[in-house]
Order: sequence, then C-alpha cells, then structure tokens
Amino acid sequence: MCGIAGFLADPSRRTSIDQLKSIADAMDVSLEHRGPDDHGVWVDAEAGIALVHRRLSIVDLSPAGHQPMHSADGRFVIVYNGEVYSHLPIRAEIEATGHRFRGHSDTEVLLESFARYGIRVTADRLIGMFAIAIWDRQRRTLKLIRDRLGIKPIYWAKIGGLFMFGSELKALRQHPGWTPRIEPAAVASFMRHNYIPAPHTIYRDVHKLEPGSILTLEVGREPQTEKFWDARQVALDGLSNPLTGNEASLVEQLETLLVDAVRKRTMADVPLGAFLSGGVDSSTVVALMKAANVGPVKTFSIGFEQKAFNEAPHAAAIARHLGTEHTELIATSQQALEVVPKLSEIFDEPFADSSQIPTYLVSAMTRKHVTVALSGDGGDELFSGYNRYQLTRRSWRMLSLVPTPARKALAAGLTSVSSERWNAIFDYLPEHSYPRLPGDKIHKFANVLGLNDADELYRKLISHWDPDSIAPGVGEARGVLWDNSVRTDFPNLLDRMQFLDSVTYLPDDILTKVDRASMAVALEARVPLLDHRVVEMAWRLPHSVKIRRGVSKWLLRQVLYRHVPRNLVERPKMGFSVPLDEWLRGPLRQWAENLLSEKRLRETDLFDVALIRRHWTEHLSRKRNWQYALWDVLMFEAWRERWG
Repeated sequence: MCGIAGFLADPSRRTSIDQLKSIADAMDVSLEHRGPDDHGVWVDAEAGIALVHRRLSIVDLSPAGHQPMHSADGRFVIVYNGEVYSHLPIRAEIEATGHRFRGHSDTEVLLESFARYGIRVTADRLIGMFAIAIWDRQRRTLKLIRDRLGIKPIYWAKIGGLFMFGSELKALRQHPGWTPRIEPAAVASFMRHNYIPAPHTIYRDVHKLEPGSILTLEVGREPQTEKFWDARQVALDGLSNPLTGNEASLVEQLETLLVDAVRKRTMADVPLGAFLSGGVDSSTVVALMKAANVGPVKTFSIGFEQKAFNEAPHAAAIARHLGTEHTELIATSQQALEVVPKLSEIFDEPFADSSQIPTYLVSAMTRKHVTVALSGDGGDELFSGYNRYQLTRRSWRMLSLVPTPARKALAAGLTSVSSERWNAIFDYLPEHSYPRLPGDKIHKFANVLGLNDADELYRKLISHWDPDSIAPGVGEARGVLWDNSVRTDFPNLLDRMQFLDSVTYLPDDILTKVDRASMAVALEARVPLLDHRVVEMAWRLPHSVKIRRGVSKWLLRQVLYRHVPRNLVERPKMGFSVPLDEWLRGPLRQWAENLLSEKRLRETDLFDVALIRRHWTEHLSRKRNWQYALWDVLMFEAWRERWG
C-alpha cells in the first residue's frame, strides 16, 4: 500500500527539470503518511512528466521494490498503489520465456506483464486492489488504472494543458498551475449522501477515476476512459446465469472461493492481522484465516464505554472460540473526541460517515502490532445485509396498498406525536425488540409516506438532507441513482438496491473511509470479500439464499456457522457507530457552535442558514436527533476551515 501522484506539464509552457522536480517533491511530501518506508520521484523534462511514489513496504522489502520502476526494456515507467495477489502465476509465465526478475515484488511483475501483453490483457488477469499510473516513453502516453471495486483511490484533473493525478487531493493541491475552486453542485450532493459520489469531487475540473476504469492520455489530446470491468454488466450477467444446485453445494462453493480469497490476502513480508467486530462479515474473514492454516491469527477490535455502542465483548467471545491472539481497545469518549480535529486532514475531501472515528482508532491501535489488516467490508452489499433492503421492500409493499391521500393523513398523525414521546412509549417493550431512538425513525418513516415509488423511498432512506432544501438553487450533481435505465435493467427492487449501493455507497463511502483512516497511520487494509470473483459469484446467487425468513446474509452465515456457533453471532445488527448525538450536546458543543454560527454558514452563500440553525436548536433541546445531518454540515465546515 502506497501513495502515488504525478503530472504532465502543459506542453505550451516550457518547464525546467528543476521546476518539475520541485513540484513533484511537494507532492511526495504531501503523501508521506501513505508510505513512510521509501519514496521516489522520476522526471523527464523533455516530455514534461513527473511521477511520484511513497512506499509502504509489504512485499519485497528490499531496494528492488523501489518506485518509480522502469521496465527491463526501459520503455515503461510505473508508480503503483495496492497489492496484486495473482502476480506469482504471471511471474512464472514470464520467467518461462527466459526473463530474469530483479526482485520479487508484484510491481515488477505488473510492469513486465504490461510491457509484454498490454494494459488491458494484464488488467483482466489481476486479482487485487490497485491504482496504477504507467507512462509509455515511446508513445508518450499515460495510463491510469483503478481496481474493479474502487478499493484504492485515484483523482485526476486536466486544467488547460496541465494533467495531474494523485491518491489524495492534497497531492494535486501542490501544483502551482491549479487554483482549487469549490464545486457547489458537489456540496449539495454531499449533503444528501455524506460523501461526494464519483466521478465528482469537491473541486471543479477534478474527478475520481471510477472503479474498473482505464484512463488514457496522449500528449496533446483529451483523456479517454474505458471500463475493463463493468459492475453493471457483471451484475446483469450474474442474474441471467444463476447458480444451480442445492444449498449445501452453494455453501461449499462459497466457502471454497472465500478461503482462496482470504489466503491470497495473507501474502505479505510483514506482520499481518485482522479487524474483528464480532459481526458476520469480520468473523467470517477471521474464521477462514484460521481454516486456511496461515499460522497464528492476530485480531483487533474496538469498543466504547457506552454499552449501546460496544461490540467488543462479542468480538472477544469469537476470538476466544477461534483461538486468535486478540487485542482490544475500549475507547473513552476523550480518545474518540481527540480524533475529531484530525478528520479534515485525513479526509481532504468533505466526508461525514461518523464511523470514520472508530475506524481511525482501531487502525491506529492495530498499526502498533501489524502492518497489514484484513477487513470484512463488502459483505452487506454482496449478500443483502443492510437493514434498509428489507425495510424498503416491506415498507413499499405496505405503502403501495394505501392511496396517497390516506398516506399523507397517516404521516400527519405520526408526526403529531413527538419523537421523545414515541421513545417513551417504546421503553415499555423488551430491550432489543426495537431500534435505538424509535421516535426519530417513526418521524423519518412519516416523511416517506407521500413518495411516489420504491426508488424514491430508497433514495429517501439513504439521504441525510434534501439538497433542494439545505442548498436551495444550487442543484446537486445527480448520477446513477436517478438513471431510469437501472430500473429497466434491474426490475427487482432488491437487485436494484444492491447494485446501486455497490457502485455508490461502497466505493465512495465504505472503501474511502477504510482507505483514508488506515493509510493515515500507514496500515494496509485488505478486503477479501471484495475479491472480484466473490462479487461475480454473489450476483449469481438466488434471493432465497441471501435473505431467508427475515435473516440477511443467509448463505454467508451458513459458511460462518461451520466454524463459529450461531449463538455467538446471532444478535441485532449494531453497525460501527458512536454516540454522536450526545457528544454534540456535550463535549463537542462549543466546537460545533463555532462551526455552525450564522456568520460562518453565510460565508459560502450555499446554505439555508435558518434551516441548519433550526436543526441545531432542535437537537440541543432533544426535540429531534439530527446528529447525522448536523455532522454533514460540521464536516464540511471543518474541511473548509482546513482546505477552503
């Protein structure tokens, strides 16, 4: 895992080698946290190109793994972030032709494969996570390649004749040829999602390279992108070619594939472990690490002093059962709050998934013991794990039976009872028989009663703010969530929601969070459930083995139950959350008050300031719990204070 950056200078402006190197050095320094073990810069003044690499040494710790790296014939130069777990067979194939490698890094194998077989052919053979930049010195062509699921990030921009790219936006900001300008439509979109969906970024003229894509830039021409792996086509192909066989056969097929995916991701020349929350996904990954006989397994979990947010006892029980070397951190509120001032530096684009806090804390703790950690991310998207999937289906089945006027009347009745009063009513029911803050959820449900179709309902459930309300007149950057052809291609609502999550929420929220939080402490996080072969298999599974009698991720659970008793796993889904609502009313109140001041909120001329202030007042008075909506605004303002 590393950091990469670079630029191709405007050919109409002569740039000296010293100027190229000075800019490249600044990009290098900006990404030091991603690769503290080694760094390199390569410039070609005649071509006007500079490539930058920061190295976190994982495979081949010797100087033979240094980047930027040149191909044996001298034609290609590469900088690369990530890990490719399928490089050994490719290496053997190339060695069979008589080629002798200088070291044993996957980078060198990638480079020689690109040189021999071409970019597209090689990309199709890669199993792993990667963001790659490769310069063809002969054809003067730059290519950027991003892995299929978007595990590794890469940003790019073309400003006039200048082209830049980098693992993080802070690298692009080092180039004096670009003046960052906030894109208002991206801000509006951020307020809906708590992240900015690809290909958009917070800045005008700057883009995220979308997952599974190759960007080609020939000097003097505009960038062109193509897909070498299309998530939409993969999903459609899977749905049209479902797996057959009995349930036992499907469990066996899935476990065999998952064990291979896990085993491949234990390849490292440095200490390795795994995150363990005690949930289905991380427990499955750890169980299969043990099943793969990779040696002693180290696991790491985080908990909080507040019982409602503490999964650590569940993780510890599973660790004991599997016999792992387990380390846990019970974080105090003070430890968590100390992370908040760091967030705008770690996330140099506005990002407001509050689980960024525990993700950073568990990463920092884990890094004290290992350099690589396997994670269970991706299970919910692949195997129908999110509660909203069942909630949306059940809710729309019910809603569609009731005429719209009657639904509106019901909504008025539900909201006539305060959320606090609803909470008090639910307190008479057994614990764990209802979700946290049921009154708030009832009010949210009331807000969806007047919607026109299931797609509107899904968008409502994944939205924090209505962009037209909080940023009137701006107009959000709309993408695949509003693409009517998705409904045509995926007529089944569950399939549609899973597909949309896999191309939006997964890369732009979940994987962004894990990458930035782990790389902030130079920890490599690997996600075996997102092996593209697992993804392709998941799309071939029938719905009956994803959700059964209200139980989500049914098939994945059957794999887990082969290794862990179900009583250690069966419990309500908690999520990776923090007591943000109380922090905003308590220790974070003054910090939040400063960022939410009327004067400050008016500075961008983007927001309905009165609406935000009303939410803040209602939250402080406990009339409503607006923790997530307010966190969006706070993270934007904290970002603007640092970068704006």
